[in-house]
Amino acid sequence: MQSTKNLPILILAFLTFTLCSFSQENEISDPLVTDRPDATEASSTVGKNVLQFETGGLYESFEANNIKSENYTYNTMLIRYGILDNLELRLGWDFVEGVTKVNGNKLDNVTSGLSPLLLGVKIDIAEENGAMPEIAVIGHVFPIFSASEDYRPETTGVDFRFSFAHTLSENSSIGYNIGAEWGNDSPETAAIYTLAYGYSFTDRWGMYAEVYGDLPEDSSANHFWDAGFTYLVCDDLQLDTYFGTSFTEGQDILIGAGLSYRVKSNQTIIETINNEKTNTHTFNRNPVI
Repeated sequence: MQSTKNLPILILAFLTFTLCSFSQENEISDPLVTDRPDATEASSTVGKNVLQFETGGLYESFEANNIKSENYTYNTMLIRYGILDNLELRLGWDFVEGVTKVNGNKLDNVTSGLSPLLLGVKIDIAEENGAMPEIAVIGHVFPIFSASEDYRPETTGVDFRFSFAHTLSENSSIGYNIGAEWGNDSPETAAIYTLAYGYSFTDRWGMYAEVYGDLPEDSSANHFWDAGFTYLVCDDLQLDTYFGTSFTEGQDILIGAGLSYRVKSNQTIIETINNEKTNTHTFNRNPVI
C-alpha cells in the first residue's frame, strides 16, 4: 500500500530526471517564459520551432446561501508552438468536474467533461526599449462543438488581449493585460484586465502576485487576486504552485499547481548557440510568470 501511495511521486521524480537530463545535453541560456500559473499572459512568444507544454490542476469553490459549488480542473493543458520568431499557435483543453453541496450534503448531479477547446495565436509587436514596454497581442476562439455536454455553451466564445511587460530591476518586473471577451452564454461584452508583479529570489526560485478581473457591460464587475511560487528545475522545466480568492462576491478559494516544459528543435539549438557566440548580451530570467 505504501509503495502505491508513493507511485505519483516516483513517476514525477523519474520524469523530472529524464526531462532535465535531456535539457542539460542541449543547454542554452535563453529564459523559459510561461503563460502559467497566473492569469497574466506573457508578452513574448516561445520562438521559432519551439514547442512548449504548460499543464496543471486546480481546485476552486464558490459558496452563497448555503449552496457550495466546487470545481476540479484536471490537466489544464496549453500547447504553444512557434511557427515564426514572433508568432506562436496555441491549443488548450481542460477536463473539469463539478460538485454541488447544499448545507454540506453532496448532490448526485455531478458534472464532468471537457471545456471548450482553446484555439489561438500570439504575436510579438514590440520589444522593450526604455519606457516602451514589451508588447504582444493574443486572440482565442472557443468552438462550442469541442465541449462535453455538461460544459457546452450556447455560443462560441472569443477573446483578445494586449499583453505588456516592464523590467523594473534585474530581479523584478511587472506585466499587465487589457482586452475583452465574449461568451459564457452571455451576449454582452466584458472588458478584462490583469496586473502582475514578479520577483526572482534566485536563478531558480521566483514568486508573483496579481490582481485581475472582468467588467461586463450589464452586470457587476468581478475582481480577483492570486499569488504563487515557481521553481526552475532546469532550463526547460518549471514547477509552480499558487492560491487566491476574489475581492467581490464569488470565488471563495483557488488552489493549483502545475509544470511547464519546453522542447527545442536541433535547428533552434544551433541557431541560439551561434547567436550567443556573436552576442555579448546576457539574458535575465523574466520574473513575471
